[in-house]
Amino acid sequence: EVQLQASGGGLVQAGGSLRVSCAASGFTSDNYGIGWFRQGPGKAREGVSRISRRDGTTWYADSVKGRFTISVDNAKNTVYLQMDNLKPEDTAVYYCAAAQPFRTSMRPWAWDYWGQGTLVTVSS
Repeated sequence: EVQLQASGGGLVQAGGSLRVSCAASGFTSDNYGIGWFRQGPGKAREGVSRISRRDGTTWYADSVKGRFTISVDNAKNTVYLQMDNLKPEDTAVYYCAAAQPFRTSMRPWAWDYWGQGTLVTVSS
């Protein structure tokens, strides 16, 4: 079965960097996408980034574009989100999710599988 495990969260000062990971398993086809979502204190869950497992195309929310980078290690079947120049407003639980077949929607309810999330706290 499909399983997603997010890890790598922690505490970092504003302006610092952190990389979170999403280990994926159980897929029988490469026609799926991996997305990162986040939910901050008192906020709705929002899409942050997305990558196509098949062709590597990416998408970023305007709020993180230029600061965050999504990538995949095919050998480890792990997707990473490198977060640079972090801001206090980036503080959230970061969730990885999967959609199959690949879709471009970043509405949380459109995604099929979810990891349990990892907490990122950015101090000022």
